[in-house]
Amino acid sequence: MRRWAMVLAAVLVLGSGLSGCGGEGSGLTIGSQGFTESRILAEMYRQMLVANGVDAHVKTVMNRELLEPALSDGDVALAPDYAATLAEFLNLQENGPNAPPVASPDLDTTMAALTRLAAEQNLRPGTPTLAVDQNAFAVTREFAAEHNLRTLSDLGASGVEVRIAAGEECKVRPFCGPGLEQTYGIKVSGVDPLGVGTAVAKQAVRQGRDQMVLVTTTDATLDRYGLVILADDKKLQNADNIVPVAYQGDADRVLPIVDRLGPVLTTEDLAALNRKVDQQRRRPATVVHDYLKAHGLI
Repeated sequence: MRRWAMVLAAVLVLGSGLSGCGGEGSGLTIGSQGFTESRILAEMYRQMLVANGVDAHVKTVMNRELLEPALSDGDVALAPDYAATLAEFLNLQENGPNAPPVASPDLDTTMAALTRLAAEQNLRPGTPTLAVDQNAFAVTREFAAEHNLRTLSDLGASGVEVRIAAGEECKVRPFCGPGLEQTYGIKVSGVDPLGVGTAVAKQAVRQGRDQMVLVTTTDATLDRYGLVILADDKKLQNADNIVPVAYQGDADRVLPIVDRLGPVLTTEDLAALNRKVDQQRRRPATVVHDYLKAHGLI
């Protein structure tokens, strides 16, 4: 199995603090990538597992490049992810940077590819939810008006150079910086490593330090920052259904429990949960508990 150089960083960051987390008596570790939606989904898994007698806790691992090796090694037992994005991530790991895409707007096609690639990394995906999220790129209303922008194609045609507030990995991911350049001809001057849709990333764009921010289509806070999403008119992004991904050794124990979320959680539900946490400042644990209780999942 091919692993990126980030594996070494993952070992150093996660180290002994996660070793044996899937073992008996120590409780299972659920990985979260740190942004609101990932924290909500990880907390859903935790509460569902605990309600079914499985001791579990959430550990924040800031990006997929660190989280995936921890899952593959069994240091993390379970994590929420996005079907198409993870399939392409694993595809590039397994088949190299020039590998043809395997993800598709068709969920069955994407899941078949994801299941095959995940098995090579000691992973097993569970049942995808009805909820779909996608990466999206937002600019301020003023910037959009000044340059007459409604779509990412408009931005490419404008010739305006932008720096993107995003995760560090945006520099290399095919659906981020490189994809914007190749698909839309957008001039990307650099990536400001402030995270995906974080408050500081959106603030950097609002204040003009950066010109564009990587967010998600279920982000409930864009109005607060005066931001608008530029339409992905050439379909750079695949539709990403939320999917639980488990370490193979823990899959039989955890997936039957969290898979019950699949036919219940909708895109609208997820956006509403994000809004309650990001706008109403409610605690993720409380919001999740109320939702799971109302839908008979705990």
